[in-house]
Amino acid sequence: MKLSGNTILITGGSAGIGLAFAERFIANGNKVIVCGRRETALQGAKEKHPELITRVCDVGNESERVALFDWVIENYPEVNVLVNNAGIQQRFNVLKADARNDWSYFNKEITTNIEAPFHLSMLFAPFFAEKDYAAVINVTSGLAFTPMAVAPIYSATKAAFHSFTMSLRHQLSDTAVEVIEVAPPAVNTDLGGAGLHTAGEPLAEFADGIFQGLKEGRQEIGYGSSEERLRMSRDGLDEHTEKLYKAMKNSIE
Repeated sequence: MKLSGNTILITGGSAGIGLAFAERFIANGNKVIVCGRRETALQGAKEKHPELITRVCDVGNESERVALFDWVIENYPEVNVLVNNAGIQQRFNVLKADARNDWSYFNKEITTNIEAPFHLSMLFAPFFAEKDYAAVINVTSGLAFTPMAVAPIYSATKAAFHSFTMSLRHQLSDTAVEVIEVAPPAVNTDLGGAGLHTAGEPLAEFADGIFQGLKEGRQEIGYGSSEERLRMSRDGLDEHTEKLYKAMKNSIE
């Protein structure tokens, strides 16, 4: 990937992985736009990094996604990189979940993790295809390959996102648009709630590792335990999934 001279939109960029990526893109000489649902979080990010351009947007809402696209291409027509990073994770026991009365709670994970990046990719792809260089970076998960059974919807959405990314890469292969997949392992962020990933990879080290992969021109980039899972055999995937569930099943009982 061309690491400098871009104008980059990052969804879910006010904290965590999205903000860590924004910081590194800024340091490499890029203009960076971040969007997120929480205005206070965006303000905090901009206080740390005044160069950031911020936009309040709930990417789980269709009309807000269209408005975001229209706003970006009108005000920053040079935009040439989209980072689909926004995502939510919910852990639950399907035997205890109230799917009759609380489906909107569970469906939010689907709209944020699948609908939003699919829609944004399809909005930006024709616009990017007219440029001399562009990229779509999709942040999936190591759980796209070995699901964490205590987060069944999250894992399934990331598997779908991985499949979509592969198809997108093929469809854009005759254009100047790179399609890159970043598949994080557990990273020490507040994904799913504060304190759930304190044993995960340190955020700064993870982000540095991903940027090394971008510098090397890799199309699929893992880190730590997720790196191995990108090419694991089916037997290995099954064994890893079972091991992970046994280690975590008490958390949803």
